[in-house]
Amino acid sequence: MKKWALSIAVTAGLLGLTACNNNGGGSDAVVETKAGDVTKDELYNSMKTRYGNKALQELVYEKVLTEKYKVSNKEVNEKVDKVKAELGPQFAMALQQYGYKDEADLKRSFKIGLLQERAAIKDVKATDKEIKDAYDNFTPEIKARHILVQDEKTAAEVKQKLDKGEKFEDLAKKYSKDPGSAEKGGDLGWFGPGKMVPEFEAAAYKLNKDQISNPVKTEHGYHIIQLTDKKEKESLDKMKKELEYQVKVSKLTPEIVQKAMDRELKAAKVEIKDKDLKKALDAAPAETPQ
Repeated sequence: MKKWALSIAVTAGLLGLTACNNNGGGSDAVVETKAGDVTKDELYNSMKTRYGNKALQELVYEKVLTEKYKVSNKEVNEKVDKVKAELGPQFAMALQQYGYKDEADLKRSFKIGLLQERAAIKDVKATDKEIKDAYDNFTPEIKARHILVQDEKTAAEVKQKLDKGEKFEDLAKKYSKDPGSAEKGGDLGWFGPGKMVPEFEAAAYKLNKDQISNPVKTEHGYHIIQLTDKKEKESLDKMKKELEYQVKVSKLTPEIVQKAMDRELKAAKVEIKDKDLKKALDAAPAETPQ
């Protein structure tokens, strides 16, 4: 998860203060002290100096790009859900670490990043060979759950209980040392190649639907894995549009994104009125989220 846009808290604060200034209320005190007041003008100017360029860049990109490109809530939610699944209980801590105010802030950043992708891939080509290679190397996602224990003896005991018919989810809650999945009955959600440690991934992909593995040793301990669902690989014709998009996105560079943003801003006839923020849109574009 990458922090590429300013926190929505700062952006919202700037928007609110700008509105106050436009209404002629810029001299109102936001803090009163015996040593003197802090006015809305002072707060706005301070925030503008520290965060203005990034905040303005984010706001303008969102407004301009939303006019021409569409990003659905489903797309954004899927990206956030993947991050949440990968981070588990560390999700909230990671938001803080990367400077996001909350989940809504993360969603907004992902949305703007996807809008930038939509604009930038117009300048990128994907050949039939590249699309075919992407198809040949494509492995569908699978869905699994696991029970993680620290020693082989316990793993064998849990496997015996499963063989006797005890419920997987009950044993996961009782035995699993993975705090991110234990309370969900061991559920890990959907994942594809490269998302799990190699030993786990190899074992999971060998299973048939509903099959339970023997204990699998990894750096984390011993896993008992059950494959709960598996996506089928569709034909090249059905996947071509999605794969073409992925190939194009893989070719994006900061320079390509900047060129696209320059094009879109020029077409929208953007004119910055605040002299202190004249160079805000000259900054390098933010990284698109992964």
